[in-house]
Amino acid sequence: MSGGGTETPVGCEASPGGGDKKKDSLGTAGSPAHLIIKDLGEIHSRLLDHRPVIQGETRYFVKEFEEKRGLREMRVLENLKNMIHETNEHTLPKCREIMQDDLSQVLQRLQTASDAVCRLQQKEQERKKVWKFLLIDCFTGHIQSPDDLINYIFTFT
Repeated sequence: MSGGGTETPVGCEASPGGGDKKKDSLGTAGSPAHLIIKDLGEIHSRLLDHRPVIQGETRYFVKEFEEKRGLREMRVLENLKNMIHETNEHTLPKCREIMQDDLSQVLQRLQTASDAVCRLQQKEQERKKVWKFLLIDCFTGHIQSPDDLINYIFTFT
């Protein structure tokens, strides 16, 4: 078979001296025996030596696989490009608009709450001031009866 070593064709004997000359018992190179041996070698290589066919099939498979892989990667990249375009063109502006509307409402509510807290703080400061004057007046003796206390409280409210 064709394995890489040298083969001795049928009907030929190697010279006992180990030289390159072969003793041909069948005749000349153009004889029918040589043609038959040549044909047998071709038949043998076609029937039993599948390396060229396998190599061709392997190259074809790799080529097809790489093409399909490339097409699949191109489809994935195209889908990503479309998603990014859709996000940039539609989703982001819509999100920005919704956020601005909602944030303006939140800012209005926050301003209202801040104003309410300021009013509560002012009322609390006024009450503290009233109680401070009330305590001072109680200790200095200006308020001596509960009626004076009630009149004093209503004058500050």
